[in-house]
Amino acid sequence: MAEGALKSAAAKIGLEVSVDSVGTANYHIGQAPDPRAIAVARAHGIDIGGVIGRQLTEMDFLDFTHIFALDTANMAGIKARAPRHGTARIALLLDSVEGREGESVPDPYYGDTEEFERCWKTIDEACHALARTLARDGVNARF
Repeated sequence: MAEGALKSAAAKIGLEVSVDSVGTANYHIGQAPDPRAIAVARAHGIDIGGVIGRQLTEMDFLDFTHIFALDTANMAGIKARAPRHGTARIALLLDSVEGREGESVPDPYYGDTEEFERCWKTIDEACHALARTLARDGVNARF
């Protein structure tokens, strides 16, 4: 959902970004997002059905300017994989939202569609804040 939300938020303000979704674990590789995530994003006018899961690689730390984690556990996994020569800035997605720095996005996987909707709202808020910050700073970035 974060990939779709960030692409949408950036496009709304004319910010050029390259966004990709990755996981720190090797499950869901080659798969589309959870059908509940697809449905919630679609309800907000965003199609994420074509997103295919892949695992974080060493090249991501060189190819992208930023890597955002949705929660602290994945943040730790990302930092553990970061090569010394990596140039990507690593942060939590909610660090972009004033007053929510250091917070994790709740994982909706074991919940119902309402959990996915709440998750969407949190992610969308963060992505709009992030896009505004990048635009203000004059950054065109790869995520």
